[in-house]
Order: sequence, then structure tokens, then C-alpha cells
Amino acid sequence: MKGTILITGATSGFGEACAMRFAREGYHLIITGRRQERLDALKEQLEKESGIQVLPLCFDVRDKAATQAAITSLTGAWREIDVLVNNAGLALSLTPIDEGDTDDWDTMLDTNVKGLLYVSKALIPLLKARGKGHIINIGSTAAKHVYAKGNVYCASKSAVDALSQGMRIDLLPYGIKVTAIHPGAAETEFSLVRFKGDQGKADDVYKGFTPLSGDDVADIVFYCSTLPKHVCINDLVVTPTAQANAYYVHKTNI
Repeated sequence: MKGTILITGATSGFGEACAMRFAREGYHLIITGRRQERLDALKEQLEKESGIQVLPLCFDVRDKAATQAAITSLTGAWREIDVLVNNAGLALSLTPIDEGDTDDWDTMLDTNVKGLLYVSKALIPLLKARGKGHIINIGSTAAKHVYAKGNVYCASKSAVDALSQGMRIDLLPYGIKVTAIHPGAAETEFSLVRFKGDQGKADDVYKGFTPLSGDDVADIVFYCSTLPKHVCINDLVVTPTAQANAYYVHKTNI
């Protein structure tokens, strides 16, 4: 048994890709998300293809009580978690701040910031008890460079950046690694969610260049989590070759 990985937001995008990547390498998985049917389908697929054990936990990371209850429910070997991938997150809308929907703001901050905190707080005692472990927080290039109409989303990912640095310091005495990975443009469900199901707008984001894929990011997560015990990548920004940062993207043939 290589170990156990807990991935939030595992039913799509980076989370699903990470689950598949770790499964191929023989790791057992705890997968979380809000959609039970997707969790069940992913569990069936991974166990059939890779012969690993998968435990699905259906809850919303925004719900503090549900999050704590889900982690508390773990028993036996499932409590021996080696890596937490804090992946659950989203962007909603792309509007000037004075035109922003406050419900969208709440959803982004509750998911991207508070949800990450709730899961981490519930899980850290298990890592401390073992004197080892690794927390990987999925951020964004939006944490490094604010762009027009990105306001609250950028703020939420800047918080992930700061929290990752704080976790790294606070958990230093316990042998727990903390890594923040900040992907740039990646073609997942991200833009479709941001534009609330408008496929045309979502597709336009990626025209004229080759974006990252979920698999690209999953490979990086896997690499960071399998380095020697004495090596920790603290902060990593990854973009497509055509993207310099959150703002500058070179597009052709559009």
C-alpha cells in the first residue's frame, strides 16, 4: 500500500484528474464532492481500472459542520492520510466590482477560502498525530496578478496563497509539507462554471492557444507529492507556454 490521498472537489477538473493520476500509481483515495452520483461513478471506475480502494464522502466544503463530520467519520486505515489536495474551488462571473453579485461573492469566498480552511482544520490533527503529511492547495495565477473584472475571485486566490504560506510556517515543527500550486489558463469546467453554463463564452477563453489540461496539473501535483521527505516545493506557478501571467496571453488565428 503506497498511501492514501484525500482530494476535495474530485468530481471534475483538476480534482478528477488528480484522482485518476494517483489511482494509476496504486494510491488509495478519499474523494469528496457535492454530487453523490459523480462520486459513485468515479469510485466504480477507479476501483475497476486500478484495483485500489476508494472512499467517497459527499459534502459541501462550505458547510463547516458537514465537513467536520465527514472527516470525523473516518475510521481505521482511512485516518492515515498522506496527502490532502485542497482542490475544491470556483469562479463565478466576470464583472466590475460595482456590478458584482453578492451571492457569487459569498459562494467564491465560502468555497475557495473558508472551505479550504474547514477541510484543513479538520484534517491537520490526523497529520500531526502521525508526524508527517502533505497539504497541497490549488491556487491560481489570479493569486499573483489581479486582472480586470476578476476582483473577488482574485482576492480569494490571494488568500489561498497567503494561507499556504501561513500553514507552511505553523506546521513546520510537525514535519508536514505545504505546497501551493497556481495554474494559469486550463480547459476544464472552470470557465463553464464562471459563465454559468454559457458554452460559447467558455470556449472563447481558450481560442487561439493551447491551454493547460487537468492532466497537466495532476502530473504536477503528483510530482510535488512524491519528492523525497526532505524536499518541499512551497510555491509553484504553472501556465501554458502562450501565457505569461494571469493577464498576458498570446493568441493566434482568431
